[in-house]
Amino acid sequence: MIVLSGCRNNDKVFDEAEKYISSVNKINIPDDVRIIGLGEATHGNLELQKLKKDVFEALIKNEHVRVFVIEGDFGGGQEINQFILNGKGTAEEAVNALDYSIYKTEQMIDLVKWMHDYNATASDDEKIYFYGNDMQRYDYSKKGLLDYYEVVNKDAQQKYAVQLEHASNNIMRSLSTKQLKKINEVLNSIIYDLQSNEVAYTEHSSSDTFAFALEFAQLMKQRTELFLNEGDYVQLRDQYLADNLQWIVEFEAARGHDKVFFSGHNGHIEKTSASLAGYKSMGSYLDELYGSKYFAIGTDLMNSNFQALNRGSDKRKNYKIKNHNGLVDVFSEVEPNIFYVDFEKASESKELLDIIKSEQKMVNVGDDFRSWQKLLKMFYTIEMIPNKAYDGIIILKEATPTDVMD
Repeated sequence: MIVLSGCRNNDKVFDEAEKYISSVNKINIPDDVRIIGLGEATHGNLELQKLKKDVFEALIKNEHVRVFVIEGDFGGGQEINQFILNGKGTAEEAVNALDYSIYKTEQMIDLVKWMHDYNATASDDEKIYFYGNDMQRYDYSKKGLLDYYEVVNKDAQQKYAVQLEHASNNIMRSLSTKQLKKINEVLNSIIYDLQSNEVAYTEHSSSDTFAFALEFAQLMKQRTELFLNEGDYVQLRDQYLADNLQWIVEFEAARGHDKVFFSGHNGHIEKTSASLAGYKSMGSYLDELYGSKYFAIGTDLMNSNFQALNRGSDKRKNYKIKNHNGLVDVFSEVEPNIFYVDFEKASESKELLDIIKSEQKMVNVGDDFRSWQKLLKMFYTIEMIPNKAYDGIIILKEATPTDVMD
């Protein structure tokens, strides 16, 4: 109430609010930036899923970005990459390869179709590429690894196929610690074999396919390490997310692509590790690695009708929440439903600077939600200082739910 009354008494901020917003297609990124992160306040809003395409399309045109990375399975992401580059399979099959229910939506399929159609008419040096940087699945990384061995060492392929039989999405959560340790030992042997035989294997393949094979093995090892260290799961996962994104950045830089776009949850892209779970965020690692070359764009919502999974009932439902904080309320009267606020520009206003450098309760919803969580704001928001967590923010006044195709 104090924050709201303070803002309402400041007519200047309200009168000049339009000065500090722009459309999404006019987002301005500093020239030296290497990674642009786009966060989503929930995984279950249609508009937030559509933003992936809108922002990426703007970055293609304005910043010459050619690489799209999603908070999704690395191996499955390469299935999407093959579809958008070579038309292998269908867009829906490619999206399903990620094996993440939050992405089984019309919006995600439309995004992948659009990428395919874009590449169909683009020259080789203008084509776009798709990656996932997550490590919570086995199957497609294992497929990529064994397919590589089929080319460079068939005897090893047959041996490793047997030894990795239980490294499978369908049964991985039922594996014993002994089985997981055995898989880890096999993966250590594979990594050693690849590194020891890099010259010979590269002669029978290419430096790029070798690099991917080694990364597939590393991703499978990360998945196994998560199972073996359940107590540190969230901490390790964000560390691995950062490691894998760094690998993608460096790999693509060698191919002449000096900027990469990443899309994931706000909790991963923000720089301050604000989560109450107490883990260090991917964005915090990236901030340490890249400094000002990492540009984070968060999202916040005023009125949201979103879809989420109630793991207690194993069903998806729609939920409604309303959010007020000093930042979103300043812009409540602007005309657009979706707009971007650059914090460098906002800092030109003393009133706005005071808001973005003070703690705000911002929407933060994962893919698991219960009806009782709507009762208290602390269950669907997180306190953070906007201009420390992000370099800018996209605000949505009204947001509608996705429809996951389970």
